[in-house]
Amino acid sequence: MKAQPESYASLVDADQGIVSREVFVNQEVFEQEIARIFARAWLFVGHESLIPNPDDYFVSRMGMDSVILTRDRQGNIHVLLNSCMHRGMKLCRHDQGNARALTCPYHGWSYSTDGQLVETPGELVGVPGLATHYHGQLDKKAWGLVRCPNVVNYKGTIWASWDKEAPPFLDYLGDMKFYLDAALDHRDGREGGSEVFGGVQKWRVKCNWKFAPENFIGDMYHDISHRSVDLVGIGPSAGKGRRDASRRRMTIGFPGLGHGLLGQLPHTAEDDYVPLYTKHPEVEAYFREVHAARVRNLGDRMRVQTSVGTIFPNMSFHGRQPRTIAVFHPIGPTEMEMWRFYLVDKDAPQAVKDATRHYYLRYSGPAGMTESDDLENWSYATEASKAPLARQHAYNYQMGLGHAQPIKDLRGAVQSGDVSEENQRIFYSRWADFMTGKSWADLIPG
Repeated sequence: MKAQPESYASLVDADQGIVSREVFVNQEVFEQEIARIFARAWLFVGHESLIPNPDDYFVSRMGMDSVILTRDRQGNIHVLLNSCMHRGMKLCRHDQGNARALTCPYHGWSYSTDGQLVETPGELVGVPGLATHYHGQLDKKAWGLVRCPNVVNYKGTIWASWDKEAPPFLDYLGDMKFYLDAALDHRDGREGGSEVFGGVQKWRVKCNWKFAPENFIGDMYHDISHRSVDLVGIGPSAGKGRRDASRRRMTIGFPGLGHGLLGQLPHTAEDDYVPLYTKHPEVEAYFREVHAARVRNLGDRMRVQTSVGTIFPNMSFHGRQPRTIAVFHPIGPTEMEMWRFYLVDKDAPQAVKDATRHYYLRYSGPAGMTESDDLENWSYATEASKAPLARQHAYNYQMGLGHAQPIKDLRGAVQSGDVSEENQRIFYSRWADFMTGKSWADLIPG
């Protein structure tokens, strides 16, 4: 399809709950997503615990671009395009490591982030044959690595945007912050305190990248897919079910921002402690202790722990068990690369980290029994939507249409019961806003 920007918005009719299949299979639509969404939006890049030391680096992605998340010798964190300015070679080909200088293996150009050596992170500092081959005339300051202009460390999570006009991250996040905090804060109620442990799982899925965030933004309807896992029982206590017990969750969305979740409303009293790891006394004692500390530390500020949510466009998180971050990197219109980051309290005993890691892997990841259900759904849905006849027929997102209610304590948020597709409509409305090229003044609610 060849379309003007306004035509992309016509692929989504959120008021009627209709989304064209072209949104999920069309190459031109995909290319415009990269240019109009991933080149502008705030994107999750990684976690500070992946680069704890000076000169550490972690290779991540922002849309189709490979980027280097690195910590300089002054402790500052930067995001740099992972491409040499000479011939485009990837500087860092390992997933992560430590390097005093980022040196291209093709022709040897090298770049530094050391604030004592350079003014700008990623500045070109080494050029083989500078005096002889270039006759000393190359302007090294003009050929440094492309540096992301907007980088934010939010409670250990690193976010970045290529758009110099992008709004502050907290404005972009809005009151979704309330629920992201619940995932990132220490289990005893202290701010922050989590770390990524056990590495980052990465795998390719033959599906459009949007299937995943719309699943995690609040799709309780698909629980039928996990029936077999619930019967087998993979939960922390090795009993029936796949997670620890939780109270009824509401579908909570943020129109105009594109974020949403399944969780509890603000100022909802939390349950008394429910045993989690009954087969692991030391682990069970830890979670019981941090719950009691949470009550002491927060008091009237007790906040619910969200189950699962999505921050537009491609980051989702589980706030309870399993406690993880998922990122869905676009590869093509019918392929994505999914990454899982596993979170735990940084100061938790090793026994807690071991027990939670084992549970997380039973649940999530390409070999996780719950995640494998989702991967199968998304892959088959994508495959069945590519053919000429099938792609003429739109998807239906009409569940709960017209029944959303405002939430008094969350700016601009709505709730629509426990099973609804309101959050999916909010997500695709936001998608359409970006695809029409709206200015940030129109993209961020007043």
